[in-house]
Amino acid sequence: MASDLLAIAKSGTKATRAALDVTAQNIANASSTGYVRRSIQLEEVSSSGGLNRSGDISLSGVRVAGLVRNADLFRQAEVRRTGADAARANAEVQGLENIEAAIEQTQVYEAIVGFESALQQLVSDPTDGSLRAAVIESGRSMANTFNIAASSLDTAGEGLRFQAGDGVDQVNLLAGELARVNVRLGRAADGSSDQSTLLDQRDSLLEKMSQYVDITASIGADKTATVQIGASSGPTLVTGGTAATMAMATAADGTISLTLDGNPVTPASGSIAGQAQALVKLADTATRLNTLAADVIALANTAQAAGADLDGNPGQPLFSGTGAADMAVALTNERQFATAPAGASANSRDPGNLLALRDALGAADPARQMDALLFDVSSAVAGRKVTRDALDSIAGTARIALDAQAGVDLDQEAVNLVRFQQAFQANGRVMQVAQDLFDTLLGIR
Repeated sequence: MASDLLAIAKSGTKATRAALDVTAQNIANASSTGYVRRSIQLEEVSSSGGLNRSGDISLSGVRVAGLVRNADLFRQAEVRRTGADAARANAEVQGLENIEAAIEQTQVYEAIVGFESALQQLVSDPTDGSLRAAVIESGRSMANTFNIAASSLDTAGEGLRFQAGDGVDQVNLLAGELARVNVRLGRAADGSSDQSTLLDQRDSLLEKMSQYVDITASIGADKTATVQIGASSGPTLVTGGTAATMAMATAADGTISLTLDGNPVTPASGSIAGQAQALVKLADTATRLNTLAADVIALANTAQAAGADLDGNPGQPLFSGTGAADMAVALTNERQFATAPAGASANSRDPGNLLALRDALGAADPARQMDALLFDVSSAVAGRKVTRDALDSIAGTARIALDAQAGVDLDQEAVNLVRFQQAFQANGRVMQVAQDLFDTLLGIR
């Protein structure tokens, strides 16, 4: 009996020592990113006494059956899915805010209104040099604001493309690392601490990848991950030890497209998808801004060609350029501004051509068009912010649910520490009792 007690107590001390080690590991890694709480799996060791002696049970203690990661595949998938949606919304809002700033802070609308106001003041006295100079300067200011707005949009586009390109690089890097983890997982012993560490790395890589593109991960019997872009029927990014290569191409209008090993792919979520969507909006905004600038240039130059300047000469183009980026005042002095009808004599006070320009601008109403452009972008920002906040809340809820199940609770670990410590001491006490019994038996004469 003493021998049995020693064997049982010895197995108990080994098991509780292992449990204490795991508890200590949990406590030490409570703040480690990607760490999943672990627990020890124990099982009883027992066997029958022998053939035809089923009633004679030999109790042999306990043994460690393996190490268990407290991870839930469904909750992890939800964190990846909701995180990808939130990342897409955040990236799109950031891009749209940059677009809004590019066209709002440059004050194109105010510059157009200022130019129209200068034309209105000149009607009162078309020969006044200061009023004519004010028209030229307000036109130059308007052209400059168009230039700055176009440049700011280009800068915003470059930033979005840089972020998207960096995201593509990160996807390729993470996919390659996941393929290497898959190879190592295939060689790791089941239930070992090495396998648990590799599984933590696998799950962390999958979550990081989902921040850039929406993915679907399927876990094989050997714990390796197969990753598709989008749904489970989407193109394969990682399978076993092989990773596909994602690449990005830029179109003439600044929008981007993606390929996976040369085949087109369009992520629906993740930051790259959000940046791609923002670039589509930026391209539309730039087109509308260029169209507006081209219309103002055409209207002003058409009116100039139909009139005479203050020296009686035929009117010359007021603006040069074809759009917002290269718009500029072409006249060298205020006398060249054609306010009078064609054929009028020098110093004519007839504002006929000036009125025609004002009527043409009034019909086109560039200020209203610019205001509509600003409202469209601002409305898009406001709407996407509502969506982003909702998706952030959903992603936060999914994260909390996963952390509650897989995260380390220091209070619970402290309880486990005391519990396993007491169990270890109790097993030691059993060993002491077995020793006392053995000594007692030896002392019987």
